[in-house]
Amino acid sequence: MYDVIGIENPCMDFAIHLNQLPRPNGGARLNDYTWQGGGKVSTGIIAAARLGAKCMQIGALGDDRFGRAIYEDFVRHGVDVSRMEIKPGSTALSVVMSDEETKGRSILFKPGTFSRTGEDAGIDLEIVRSARFFFLAHLSGANIPAARIARESGARVVMDADHPHEGLREHIGLVDAFVASEFVYHDFFPDSADYEKSCAEVRGMGPDIVVFTFGDKGCVGMDGNGFFNLPAYSVPVMDTLGAGDVFHGAFLAGLLRGWDGKKTADFSNAVSAIKCTRAGGRAGIPDFETAMRFIETGEIDYADIDERVEYYKRGLDHV
Repeated sequence: MYDVIGIENPCMDFAIHLNQLPRPNGGARLNDYTWQGGGKVSTGIIAAARLGAKCMQIGALGDDRFGRAIYEDFVRHGVDVSRMEIKPGSTALSVVMSDEETKGRSILFKPGTFSRTGEDAGIDLEIVRSARFFFLAHLSGANIPAARIARESGARVVMDADHPHEGLREHIGLVDAFVASEFVYHDFFPDSADYEKSCAEVRGMGPDIVVFTFGDKGCVGMDGNGFFNLPAYSVPVMDTLGAGDVFHGAFLAGLLRGWDGKKTADFSNAVSAIKCTRAGGRAGIPDFETAMRFIETGEIDYADIDERVEYYKRGLDHV
């Protein structure tokens, strides 16, 4: 039995940090850079594993250097990759530029060249019957029958809904914990700032827990205990890449501990905030003890985190 099984084809992130983005025909000083595996579900799975969950990742990678590095990173974090296929072709690559001037990020993306997860008969989705939680980012393709299988087997389905997509509203009833971004909120409710009413409406579509995240403004949500509105934790932000992904991984870790929606969301806010103090989507992910100490005292122990920073700075040297 696995605590969490996720499904996604991961990508490689080349994350760079600048004071400001270069103007046309100009240049900019590179403050920092790091090579880290990426992907909404994939980074969420790494976060859940860092926080104590027993995890498996289903998906596919190219047989290139990026694919090997991502595979090894899952193994390093104790994630079961026995259902991760290695296919001829290239792994997806994202070049992510974060800058001090806007505190934002700009992304260049190159898709992988192998066929997508779920379109191959070799992928056995029956494995999700061994999950306590099934984690996905899209309600399309193979994710839909996998979610049905998971629910039939008694697993709870958790969704990282980062952007609106076709099929989201139609199949949202398959989701038990719907954790969505502000982009999804504004797509669902373009003219409403009544968060409590909006959360109740989504909860009426099927999910037992509904949360919407709003970056540095915190998050709102609702479960069987009612509505909650939580502020974000204040930290010196270096890079927001992967903040939402890590929030979702932490949310899974909280649910696994039997916490309610409000306590789980607060914990997720804290874990995501710590991540944002270091470059890339994964280097700054704390372990459980570090996260709890931060919640209780406001202090962040960087000893282990900065070892991870140095590991990822070595780039692809370890594969």
